[in-house]
Amino acid sequence: MSNAWLKYDEKETQACMDFNKDYMAFISKCKTERVCVKESIRIAQEAGYKDFKEMMEKGESLKPQDKIYYNMMNKSLVLMHVGSDPLEKGMNLLGAHVDSPRMDLKQHPLYEKDGLAYLDTHYYGGIKKYQWVTIPLALYGVVCKKDGSVVDICIGDEEDDPVFVVSDLLIHLASKQMQQTASEVVTGENLNVTFGSIPVKDEEKEPVKKNILALLKKKYDIEEDDFLSAEIEVVPAGKARNCGLDESMILGYGHDDRICAYPSLMAQLEMKEVARTCVTLLVDKEEIGSVGATGMHSRFFENFIAEVFNALGDYSEIKVRRAFQNSHMLSSDVCAAHDPNYPEVTSDRNMGAFGEGLAICKYTGSRGKSGCNDASAEFLAKLRKIFDGNDVSWQTSELGKVDAGGGGTIAYIMGNYGMNVVDAGVPVHNMHAPNELCSKADIYEAYKGYIAFLKECK
Repeated sequence: MSNAWLKYDEKETQACMDFNKDYMAFISKCKTERVCVKESIRIAQEAGYKDFKEMMEKGESLKPQDKIYYNMMNKSLVLMHVGSDPLEKGMNLLGAHVDSPRMDLKQHPLYEKDGLAYLDTHYYGGIKKYQWVTIPLALYGVVCKKDGSVVDICIGDEEDDPVFVVSDLLIHLASKQMQQTASEVVTGENLNVTFGSIPVKDEEKEPVKKNILALLKKKYDIEEDDFLSAEIEVVPAGKARNCGLDESMILGYGHDDRICAYPSLMAQLEMKEVARTCVTLLVDKEEIGSVGATGMHSRFFENFIAEVFNALGDYSEIKVRRAFQNSHMLSSDVCAAHDPNYPEVTSDRNMGAFGEGLAICKYTGSRGKSGCNDASAEFLAKLRKIFDGNDVSWQTSELGKVDAGGGGTIAYIMGNYGMNVVDAGVPVHNMHAPNELCSKADIYEAYKGYIAFLKECK
C-alpha cells in the first residue's frame, strides 16, 4: 500500500480535485436522506433513468440496457441498469446509506421556558452529544398537512437565513459540569434547540411561543398541530470546506455515508452497456439498525426485483432467489481511519489511512466479530484482481483494536441472501461528529474502484 497522491500526474490530480468539487456541492446540498434521494433522482433522470413505478402503472415492459429507478417513500432509492445476461445469473450491486447522525424534532417540539422558545429533539444514531452544542444548526424536512399538501422546510443554509443553536453552560459556571464524564456533560433531554426570544405584546401566557407560531403561519402556513405529521431534522449549518493548506481533504457534515453514496451513484451512471445487471442502492435507517420500511431489513428491494422479473416477462420465485444468491455486492460504507492523535485504539497494520485509497473491510462487528458479514477469501481474491488490474489504490481496514469498539453496516443483511458481500468504502476521521474529515484521494479511488467492480465482477 502506498499513498495514491504519489501516482497521480497533473491530469489525474485535476480529475481528482474536480470530482471532489462536485462531491462537496452534493453533500453541502444533501444533508438529509430525503434531499439525497431527490437530488439523486434528478441526476439519474438527466442520465436517462426512468421511473419504474410509472412504468409499472402503465404496464410497460423492460428489456436489456434499460435504465430505471425506484423511489421508496422518498427516503431510499434503487437504480438499475438492466444487463443483457439473464437476471437470474445475478447482479453487481453497490449499497450505501444516505441517512446520517443528527437530531430529530419530537412530535410536540415547540415550547417556551423563561422567555425563550425551544424545539425539543431526540437524537438519531450514535453521537457524542457534547459535540452538538454551540454550533450553528439548520432545519430540514417536511410538514405533511391534513389536506394532503406538503411543506418543505429548509432554514439555516442560505446566506440570509437565521441559524439555530443548542446552548452550553459558560465556563465561569461550569466547575461541576467539568467534573462529569463526557456522556454526562450534555444529556439527550438537554439537546433543546434555541428557536426565538421576541414576545407578543400584551400576551401573558407563552408570548414568545405565540410569536413563533405566528411566524410559522405567515411564512409556511403551518399550525402547531402540523408538527404531529412532520419529519424535521436538525443538522449542522454551513457548506463542506476544503481542509489543509494543500486542500487535500474535505471537512463537512454527513460523509458517513454520502461519501460512498455519491461515488456509487456516479459509478452507476458511468455504465454505458452492461452484460451483468448493475444496481446501486441508496438506503435509509442504517444508523439506527436498518429497520423500518425504508431500511435494508425491509423487503422493498426484494419486492422491486420481483417486479423487475415480471416486467421482463420472466418472473418466477426460484429465479428471484437465484438472482440474489448469484449476486456480488460492495457494501459501500465508511470505515475509521487511523488517527495519529489517538493511536491507542488503532489496530497496528490493519487500519485504513488517509491517501491510501478505497478501504476493504473483510469484517466489521464487535466482541468476536459479532454481527459481522465476514466476506469469503475467494471473493476478496476476485476483487484484488479487479482493483489491481484497473490501477485502483486500495487498502484493508478494521474498526480499531479488537476490544476497543466496533460497528456494523448493511453487508450482513445482504449476505443473508447468500450473495458475496464485502464492505468497501472511504476512511474517515471524526466519524458521527457534526463535521467529519476525509481525503479527496480516497473518495476518487473509491469512485474508480466502484466503476471497475460494476464493469468486471463476474
